[in-house]
Amino acid sequence: MNKKLKKGKGVSSRKFLLLFLGLMILLSAFSYLAYTQIVSHLKLGLDLEGGVYVLMEAREEDGEVERDTIERAITIIRNRIDEFGVSEPLIQQEGANRIRVELPGIDDPGRAIDIIGRTALLTFEDPEGNVVVTGANLREARFTQDEFGQPAVGLEFDAEGAEKFAEATRRLAGRELPIFIKLDGEVVSAPTVRNVITDGNAIITGQFTAEEVRDLVLILRSGALPVELVELETRTVGPTLGRDSRDRSLQAGIIGFVLLFVFLLVIYRTIGFIASFALGVYVALVMAILTALNATLTLPGIAGLILSVGMAVDANVIIFERFKEEYRSGRTLRSAVEAGFKNALSTILDANITTLIAASVLFYFGTGPVRGFAVTLSVGILTSMFTAIVLTRYLLRYLIGANIITNPSLFGVRGVDYVTPADH
Repeated sequence: MNKKLKKGKGVSSRKFLLLFLGLMILLSAFSYLAYTQIVSHLKLGLDLEGGVYVLMEAREEDGEVERDTIERAITIIRNRIDEFGVSEPLIQQEGANRIRVELPGIDDPGRAIDIIGRTALLTFEDPEGNVVVTGANLREARFTQDEFGQPAVGLEFDAEGAEKFAEATRRLAGRELPIFIKLDGEVVSAPTVRNVITDGNAIITGQFTAEEVRDLVLILRSGALPVELVELETRTVGPTLGRDSRDRSLQAGIIGFVLLFVFLLVIYRTIGFIASFALGVYVALVMAILTALNATLTLPGIAGLILSVGMAVDANVIIFERFKEEYRSGRTLRSAVEAGFKNALSTILDANITTLIAASVLFYFGTGPVRGFAVTLSVGILTSMFTAIVLTRYLLRYLIGANIITNPSLFGVRGVDYVTPADH
């Protein structure tokens, strides 16, 4: 009978050991794959990558800007930036009439700002100042060349615009008068009309460089802004400064994690090692979630991540101290672990829920970096509760069940004799 019991205990211990090793290997593989994907897919803000930050304010003559006008302006700005070739831009409304634009990794901030804020109101006017046709009838704008091989902008109007343009050129052709092509009220070209143009095609010529023509084409394709945008603030972060901030943040994170690992290992021994391993998985899981959410990581976001790491460690410390108290009261290692997690749960939930409420308020009322901080902090808190309450618990449960470490001092409990486990 005793032999059977011992055999059964051995099988049970072996099962727990296999579960423990299997879970460790599975989590290690997940963390490795997550980190490889994060490196190539996680978006970085301009404070980590370098780029341009622009804050603009929409202004109307009557002083009141409708929400629909702001939304149309954002759409046009996004179209311009997409054609400009900036990857992962941040364009959002701030307050009632402001638009915030962040362009990470851009090399020519002046050109980008000019493209973003230019109204691009295109008009064709006769010599007496009558508007013949506007950009509202523009179907296509493209890069082309004039008769001398110089860069020029080719235009194609829709049916209504072609009809208006044909009528205007018919009136002007006989007298060989010019037609003035204006962009935002400035004359960019004034060709003399010698023939009637019935196919709806026109050309803007001038002393343009190839890059200027490409920018004009880009702006005209996206259409005119529905409102004047006034530049309030512009901030440029160089790529070198961005990389320096990123490298310093990474270095600080590694140093902090090493110190944290040493602290947990010295104070809590085996469970400290388990907690450090779970923290590594936690960081990988948080970064993977942020990548999946298509979030942009900024310096305030890193601050939120670090704060959530601190709260994750705090949760583990509360659990481990409860475990030590339970073991000193006479429980076995296994029952002390279960009781420690159970008794610490309410304290952990209270602390994390209050922080989540604060993060929600920051997200609702904040803008830009403040929202980034709130998002990272919220994701970190929710993930830390999972890793502390679930992940660490199962790892410790399987490790103790494997019966390979039975000395309580190796679990950070000192000055107490070993209590023989009653069950596994």
